[in-house]
Amino acid sequence: MSEQQSRHPRASTRPSAIPGYDDWPEYVRGIVHGTGLHRAHSATAQELAGALGVPECAGVPVPVTDWEEEYDGVITSQLSWQLGFGPRTRGWFVRPSGVSEPLPGILALHCHGGNKFVGAERLVELPGDHEWAEASRVAHYDGRGLATELARNGFAVLAHDTFAWGSRRFDLATPPWRTEEALEARFAQWREAGVVPSEADVYNAAAAIHEDTVAKAAGLFGTSFAGMVAHDDLAALEILAGLPGVAEDRLGCIGFSGGGGRSLTLAALSPKLRSYVVTCMMTTFDSLVPAYLDAHSWLLQTPGLRRLGDWPELAARSSADSLLVQYALADELFPEEGMRQAHAQLLTLDMAGNYKGSFWPGGHVFTAPMQEEAIQFLQDNLNSASAAKR
Repeated sequence: MSEQQSRHPRASTRPSAIPGYDDWPEYVRGIVHGTGLHRAHSATAQELAGALGVPECAGVPVPVTDWEEEYDGVITSQLSWQLGFGPRTRGWFVRPSGVSEPLPGILALHCHGGNKFVGAERLVELPGDHEWAEASRVAHYDGRGLATELARNGFAVLAHDTFAWGSRRFDLATPPWRTEEALEARFAQWREAGVVPSEADVYNAAAAIHEDTVAKAAGLFGTSFAGMVAHDDLAALEILAGLPGVAEDRLGCIGFSGGGGRSLTLAALSPKLRSYVVTCMMTTFDSLVPAYLDAHSWLLQTPGLRRLGDWPELAARSSADSLLVQYALADELFPEEGMRQAHAQLLTLDMAGNYKGSFWPGGHVFTAPMQEEAIQFLQDNLNSASAAKR
C-alpha cells in the first residue's frame, strides 16, 4: 500500500473490514452456540477456552516442506499449512544437525512488537536479507534468533506465524475506511518529518489501527483476538508433536512479551506442554489501571477474562510441570509493583514447587542472559529421563 494509493478517492463500494479473512465468520459460526469451541482437557481449561472464545481446530493441518537448508550446526526447514480459514500459515522447523534420537520439542512464540508485517521470522536465523525480522531481533531479542539458539542447545523447535502476523496477516492493500482515515494522519506525520515509509512501515501503521477492528469483529463472531491467536497456536502445537524427531511426551513453549501471554494461554489450554517460559508478560490486572491500559494490545486485555481471576491465576489452570516467569524491573509496559504482586500470587498458588520467578535489570527486552536462563530451565525440565515419565 503506497501513499498515493491511500490518497485516491474512495471506491463507491465499502471494502471488507476483514480483507483476506472473509471466510473467518463462517469458520467460527458455531461458537456463539457453544458447539464450535475448543474442547479442553479439564473444566478449568474449558472455562478459559469459553472466555476467550477459542475455536475448535478443523483437524490437524498437514504441513508441507517448502525448502530445507543446513548451516551453522542446524537444519532449518520452512513449512507451510492451511488452516480452515484465512491465508496459508508459514513456519520454520529448526533442529540440530547430526542428531538421530528424538528431541524435546519447543514451540517458539513470537512477540507482538508493533510489527505484524513479519511473524516468526524474527525468531529464526535465515540466509538472505530479512531486514524487518532482523530489526525486531535487535530491538527485542538482543540480536539473537531465539528459535535457532534453542535448536543449537538440543531442541527441535517450531516457530510459526500466528493469526494476523506475517503470512497470516490481513490484506490491507485496500484498507477499510476507518483504517484508511487514520492512516492518512500517519502519512501526514511522515511527510512533515521528511520520511519515506517502506512497505513494512505502512503495513504496520495500518495494522496497528486495524487491530481494533479485528478485535471488534472477533467479539461479534463470539471469539476474541486472543482466542484466535490461541487457535493458531494450538494447531501449531499439534503439528510440532507430529513432526519427525520430536519427543511428543517432552514438549514446551517459550515467548517474550505478547509471545509470553501466548505461552501462558497455550499451557492453560493444552495438556501436551510439560514446561513453559513467560518473559516480560506478567502482572496483575489492577496494576494496569489507569496509566498502563494503553500500553498493551488485545492479546492481554480480552473483555470478560477478568471474571476468571487475575492474570497470574490463569497459570494455575495449566497441567504443566514447570513454569519460569522472567520479569524486567525497568519494563516500560508493566509497573514494578504489579510484577511483584504477580510473583507473590504465583508463589502462593504454586503448591507443588513448579514455579520459578526471576527479576532482571533493564527494560522490555529478552536479553541474551535471560535467554540463557530460559534455555537452561527448559533443558533441566525436558531433557531428563524423568521428564518423559511425568
